[in-house]
Amino acid sequence: MRRDDFTAMVHRMVGELPAEFLDGITDITVTSKTVPHPVREGVWTLGECIPHNTGGPDDEGPTIRSRIELHYGSFRALAADTAGFDWCEEAWETLTHEVRHHLEWRARAGALEAYDAAAEANYARHDGEAFPPRFYRDGEQVAAGVWKVEDDVFVEMTLRRSEWRKAAGTEAPFNWHGRTWRLRLPQRLADFTYVSLRGLAPEPAGEVVLVVSRRPGALDLLRRAAVLCTSADVSSAPPGR
Repeated sequence: MRRDDFTAMVHRMVGELPAEFLDGITDITVTSKTVPHPVREGVWTLGECIPHNTGGPDDEGPTIRSRIELHYGSFRALAADTAGFDWCEEAWETLTHEVRHHLEWRARAGALEAYDAAAEANYARHDGEAFPPRFYRDGEQVAAGVWKVEDDVFVEMTLRRSEWRKAAGTEAPFNWHGRTWRLRLPQRLADFTYVSLRGLAPEPAGEVVLVVSRRPGALDLLRRAAVLCTSADVSSAPPGR
């Protein structure tokens, strides 16, 4: 299905939804993004509900708004791998699923405030400013040890203190979309080392960041954690080749 036809179909579906379900949704749009699942091969993120808090009068509490995106590139990738793919059925299921997410966000404003803070911290990371080391944990958890903040994916690698001392400069395995990749860790590791990965396939919609950290000890309560941001190329070749 062409993107224009897909977009027109989605817009017709939006017109079939009850008006009260759409309250607080600022936009429903079709993007060109292809968004692979960070862990599962052959699984694609077809749509997303992106919440934001617009604030509101003190006596009424915050006003919750959301933007819903359906990713045409992901639909196309799934259709290429699925015999008899039903574009209409999948689009309707995805659309209604994301609308339900919006309603859930409105019911738990506290979680939304934490997500907003994570998004702000991620902007600070992109701009080279200071940020809380574990901010991404207030994003959306998409798998064990994997979180998503807007388009960026964060994967934790937490090491015991003895492992952490030896890990600097060594090769480490990394799983992406059902495949094992390898990267060489930096020669120096901070308490939290954010490694933006280059060369993954399928290509992510945003950044994929490996967060290498050591398990905290009692003395860590008395000092500020050191954070290092860097980048690395990845390879699918096995170690030693």
